[in-house]
Amino acid sequence: MGYLFTSESVSEGHPDKVADQISDAVLDELLRQDAHSRVACETLVSTGLVVVSGEIKTNGYAAVQQVARRVIERIGYTKAEYMFDSGSCGVLSALHEQSEDINRGVDRESEETQGAGDQGMMFGYACRDTEEFMPLALQLSHLLLIELAAIRREGKEMTYLRPDSKSQVTLEYSDDNQPVRVHTIVVSTQHDPFDADAPMLAKIKEDVQNILIPRVKKKLNTSIAGLFADYILHVNPTGKFVIGGPHGDTGLTGRKIIVDTYGGKGAHGGGAFSGKDSSKVDRSAAYAARHMAKNMVAAGLADEVLVQLAYAIGVAQPVGVYVNTYGTAKVGLHDGEIAKRIEKLFDLRPGMIIRRLGLKNPIFEPTAAYGHMGRAPYTDKVVFIENGQEVEKEVEFFTWEKLDYVEAIQKAFDL
Repeated sequence: MGYLFTSESVSEGHPDKVADQISDAVLDELLRQDAHSRVACETLVSTGLVVVSGEIKTNGYAAVQQVARRVIERIGYTKAEYMFDSGSCGVLSALHEQSEDINRGVDRESEETQGAGDQGMMFGYACRDTEEFMPLALQLSHLLLIELAAIRREGKEMTYLRPDSKSQVTLEYSDDNQPVRVHTIVVSTQHDPFDADAPMLAKIKEDVQNILIPRVKKKLNTSIAGLFADYILHVNPTGKFVIGGPHGDTGLTGRKIIVDTYGGKGAHGGGAFSGKDSSKVDRSAAYAARHMAKNMVAAGLADEVLVQLAYAIGVAQPVGVYVNTYGTAKVGLHDGEIAKRIEKLFDLRPGMIIRRLGLKNPIFEPTAAYGHMGRAPYTDKVVFIENGQEVEKEVEFFTWEKLDYVEAIQKAFDL
C-alpha cells in the first residue's frame, strides 16, 4: 500500500528566517575581516525590534545596525504599515566575547588537531527523488516560495504580496517508494488588505492556481511536472493573512532546522546552523555529512543514504560514523562495512572539513533561506578586508553540494 509524505518550507520573510539571515549576515561580515572569527550569533525579531546577541572572538568588527537593516531591506520589509521595516526598527546588540573554557578546546596550533566546537550528532541525507538528490516534497515546497518571492519583487502580478509566506507539499508514494502524484499543496502568503475577505481570498487562491503553480511547473522536468495532474489546494486557510512577519510572530534564529535540511526525511541531530562559524560541528559536520551522502548516491553506491557523524567537544576525530542505505545498497556489503570504507575517503576532523569545503569564507547569508542543502554550487566575487584594504576574491558557495568524490567512491567500492 502506498503512503503520503509531507514537507514544508518558509520564505525569506518568515520571522524565524529573518532572524537566521541577520545572524548569518553578521557572521559573514566578521569572516570578511577575520577568517578565524569564532561566532555564535543569535537574533530575535519582533514588532519594530531586532535584538542581536551571542558570543564572538574576532579581530573584525560588525556594524550590527547596518548589517541588520541591509538584510531587512533586501527581504522587503520597507513599509511602516508592516510594523517592522528596515528604516525605523530598533536594533540592539548584546554580543560579547566567547568563553575561554570553550575556546581552549577548539583552537590548536594546526588545523589538523583542531577540536570540535561542541559534542553532538549531525546527519546528512541524499536520495534519488530529484536531480539535486533531495526529497521531492521539500524541493517543491522551497520552489513554490522562491517563485512567490520572485513574483513579489517583479511587481507585475499579485501586487498585493507581502514578504511572509509558508508552503507545504504532500506527495503520494507507491509501494516501491516512488512519487506518484502531488496530493496536497498548502500556500499561506501575507498580503495587503485589498478587498472584503471573501473576494480577497478567492482572488489570492485564483492567482496561486493560475500564476504561481504554472511558473513552478515550468522550472521542473517533465516527469515531476506531470505529478501535478490532480491535487488538493489550500490557500490562506484562515481566510486572511495581513498581519505577518515579525509583527505577527516573534522570530528566533535556529527554529527552522527541518526546513533547512531534508523536510523530515532522513534524520536531524537537533543543532541549528545559522549564526555559527564552522568550528561548530553543528554546521560544518552537517555539511560534511550531506557531502558524503550526496556523493555516495551519485556514485551509484545506493539509492538512498543517511550518514551520521558524532563528536566530543575538543576532540578532532569523530567518535562515531554511521551509514544507513535503507536496503538500497548496490554492493554486497553491510552498512557497517560501507561506513568503515567511506570514513577512509573523507577526513572528518573539523579543521579538515573546514579546509576541504572552504568554510572560513563569508558564504553563509545565502544559506539562511530556502534550505542549506540541495542548492547549486556556484562561484561569486566577495570583498574581503585585509590590512585595512578592500580586496575582491572569487569564492565558492555551497561547496558541500559538489560531486567531487564520485570517482573516488566508485573506485573504493568497485562500482
